[in-house]
Amino acid sequence: MIPLLDWQLFQKDPAGFSADLGAACRGPGFFLLKGHGIEAALIDDVFNQGDAFFALSDEAKAPLSILESPHNRGWAAEGSEALDETSGQVDRKQAFNIGLDLAPDDPRVLAGEPFRGVNVWPDLPRFRDVMLRYYDAVLALGVALHGAFERDLGLPSGFFAPRFDAPMATLRLLSYPPASGAAGEIGAGAHTDYGSITLLMTDGEAGLQVRPRGGDWVDVPHVDGAFVINIGDCLMRWTNDIYVSTPHRVLPPKRARRSIAFFLDPNPEAEIRALPGTGDAKYPPVTGADYLRMRLAATYGTG
Repeated sequence: MIPLLDWQLFQKDPAGFSADLGAACRGPGFFLLKGHGIEAALIDDVFNQGDAFFALSDEAKAPLSILESPHNRGWAAEGSEALDETSGQVDRKQAFNIGLDLAPDDPRVLAGEPFRGVNVWPDLPRFRDVMLRYYDAVLALGVALHGAFERDLGLPSGFFAPRFDAPMATLRLLSYPPASGAAGEIGAGAHTDYGSITLLMTDGEAGLQVRPRGGDWVDVPHVDGAFVINIGDCLMRWTNDIYVSTPHRVLPPKRARRSIAFFLDPNPEAEIRALPGTGDAKYPPVTGADYLRMRLAATYGTG
């Protein structure tokens, strides 16, 4: 049900790859991607650095709290998020967010532009360097994938590039403790992602499930080294509901579970308007920043 695509095919047969990609985006809204070229050693390094961070005491992590950041950066403590806005279930996980790395004197930071802030970093020697190398690599992959979306949707080549040249992309490290057995617990509640696409790397521990439209929950398969990629609400809106943003959740795992999510949102000023050729617009235009702000407010209960 969730197809496995090979990114190397895009270089050899862009039309064939884009057709397969388009079918996945219109159907399950999820696909696996191998052949992406991001080194296994770098991925392992990110997992190891994440382990080192989450092993710190809550007291050591508290100064980096995401609740102190107006820019969606830093540590989210266990119990601080509820992705399922209807059930009342609180997520049983920790997370750490990293955004586009800007200097304190960057004009966008000084001007107070939305989601333009400085990252916060733990006192771990290699953490920042490893995270930024991974951030840059996955960002490049995510932007390149939008070239395949252009081909599938009949858009001019390069349409998306200027809308993702300084994106509100977020690298999120996630750590789920083993299931406690308590009634009603959830690793991450049922939700759809907010942005354009999400590129997720998992450690192989089961728990991630998707619920196709009109179907029941099914497990997402694990393929070593492959990304799990899904369409987010922003791209669904942008394509006028041609692409599908599919609900998913994380069940409490049997053993500790780790994942690395990369949420690729467009530039803050990018206008999310029904793409040419997609018919009468179902939604009014909105900027990328306003859309993300609205979705985050619901998650953190600040709206």
